[in-house]
Amino acid sequence: MDIIKLNAQPRQETGKGAARSLRRAGRIPAVLYGADIESRPLSVSIQELERMFNNPQFTRGLINLAVENSGNRRQTVMIKEFQRDPVKDHYLHIDFYEIKMDQKISVMVPVTTTGTSNGVEEGGILQIIRRELEVYCLPANIPEQIEIDITPLEMGDSVHVSEVPLPENVEIPYEVDFTILTVVSPKMEEPEEEVLEEEGLEEGAEGAADEGEETESGDEAEE
Repeated sequence: MDIIKLNAQPRQETGKGAARSLRRAGRIPAVLYGADIESRPLSVSIQELERMFNNPQFTRGLINLAVENSGNRRQTVMIKEFQRDPVKDHYLHIDFYEIKMDQKISVMVPVTTTGTSNGVEEGGILQIIRRELEVYCLPANIPEQIEIDITPLEMGDSVHVSEVPLPENVEIPYEVDFTILTVVSPKMEEPEEEVLEEEGLEEGAEGAADEGEETESGDEAEE
């Protein structure tokens, strides 16, 4: 599998002033960390990042990162956190997480649909509840997308996570058989009771996770 390449440079100075200087020079602060390595402050070229994001190869989110003055060693990483200015849309900071190609990881993969639902042709509305799904697999097996054929769905039909077709050696970890998408009547103003219950459970779980999570993005803490 081809993995897109990205170059980085070690970063010595930290803080708001150093971050602003980097951005004026066409670079942004970055941090590299992982389970078996110490956190390293880096910087990357904004121009290189833009080329990477626009590259069709960048579908699975895997990057071969080469840090200057590290010999020819490249580390396979994924983007763990990426921050942009919501007003000016400028790049602010990026975190890379080192992964091992022989160890399974959990990643989010987009959900796409194919076909035209019978229920939609009869006037129903396709309601996509989960636009991304968490999958667990080796990095080389990460699918570009999870594709669901909606052709046989009638009005009121739903697709649950247990019914999602998966590529070989890919699994979706779940405890509740939640709804991925459903075809509802145009007269319905609110989601089905089942969907509301699931969304409530999801929000509760996310809230608990947010309370316990600490962001360790070096420069954002400094800024």
